[in-house]
Order: sequence, then structure tokens, then C-alpha cells
Amino acid sequence: MRSTEGQLDILALAAHRDDIEQTCGGTLLKAAQLGQRTGVLDLTQGEMGTRGDAHSRARESDAAAKILGLSWRSALDLPDGRVENTFANRLNIARVLRERRPRVLILPYWQGRHPDHYTASILGYEAAFLSGLTKLGSTPGTDDIPAAEELFSLKPHRPFKIVYASLYYDVRPTFVVDITAQFEDKLRSLLAYESQYSDQSAGAGLFPAHQEIRQRLETMARFYGLLAGVDYAEPFVQKEVGLVEDLTLIPVKSL
Repeated sequence: MRSTEGQLDILALAAHRDDIEQTCGGTLLKAAQLGQRTGVLDLTQGEMGTRGDAHSRARESDAAAKILGLSWRSALDLPDGRVENTFANRLNIARVLRERRPRVLILPYWQGRHPDHYTASILGYEAAFLSGLTKLGSTPGTDDIPAAEELFSLKPHRPFKIVYASLYYDVRPTFVVDITAQFEDKLRSLLAYESQYSDQSAGAGLFPAHQEIRQRLETMARFYGLLAGVDYAEPFVQKEVGLVEDLTLIPVKSL
């Protein structure tokens, strides 16, 4: 799925197809339902997965994108299992940021079990910085980088806000998004990856049984919802101090 026109309000970046569905799918769906243009950039094709292959993952990600109401989705071809923070990779992501010009960029949390996840976080942040450099086109040594020529022809852009989807790491969130109304479709978007989540012998010791997936997703969403007094929520971290204009409008009660 790749729409060719229009800038995005929110772009979520992740290492693998189905990461977004797990960590912030409900948030993206909620934004789309509010009329915002949302998009996803997956960094890898999924060729190293225990289950499925790049082609099946592509079909499944298209199906999930429709469920989540995404305006745009695309995947780079970084090696699955070997996402590296190189200058060429930063330029590839910076090109997408200049094309799509999102106001908000969602990145994976910068710590985690999977090296691809935390590398994608740093890679995305540094690409966002590069994307805003006016004189980036004068950088030497870029002649052999395919994304460079197209990137340099686009106007500089940096997201106004970067937030981190923290579901994959045990850290207290800065804030959570209420996805109570979106939870069932979030679950459907994840189950669209039939190659990953249908019961099969391959990876049986690594993947939850199909009947357990809802329970796992629901338990995590309920936990984060409990922190804010709602049924289901997704957690996020921001590095900046939050700004409050009116103390009487802070939504989560203390006692």
C-alpha cells in the first residue's frame, strides 16, 4: 500500500511489519478516525522471520493498513535482523520524512530485547535530524547512495514532535492513549498477519497459540488503561517536559 500524494499528520516507523500493529495500531486508528492522515514506514521486508516470507508479509501489511485506516504505508529493504545505523540508511529515512512531512513521528522505544527495535529508534531520530538540514545536499560521499539525489531535491523537514511507543519495554510511560473504542480493530489488524499468528509447527515455541493472542494483547492494553482509568490504552514516552495550560483540565484523577 502506497498512496502517492499528501503529507501526513502522523508517521510511525518500525523495524518489522506487525510491530506497529502491536505497539501503536490503536493510536493510529484513532487518529485516522479523527480525520488525521496517518502512515507507517516499515524498515525491513520480513525475510528473516521464522514464519512466512517477504511476499506474504507484504500482503498482510496491506490488509492491516486497511483495517487501521492508514493513508500511506511503505517498506524499505534494510536487512531483516540486521538493521544498522548507517549514513545511507539515515538518508533513506530522511527522504521519506521530506516526502511525507509528518508533524508527529512515532519511533520504537530506544531500549529493548530485539537489536532491530532499538537500532530503529536511534536511526529514526538521527534521520529526522538530518532531514532538517538545509545544506545536506553539500555532504560529500553521497554519490553512490540511491536515496541521496531524490532527498536533496526535497525541502528540509523535521517533525514537530517525536514520541516513542514503549510497549516492548518495561518503562513507565509519559502518557497513554485511550484505545478502548479501537481495541477490537487493533486486534484484527494484528491477526491479519496470518503467516505469523495462525497455529503452525514452525516457531511453535516462540509464538503464542492463536487462542492466546487476544489474551496477551488485552492484558497489556488493560494494564496501561488501568494507569489512566480507561479500559484499554497504548503507552508512549516523550523526552520533553509536558506543558499544561489549565490545571483543572488534566484528565487523569489522582485519588
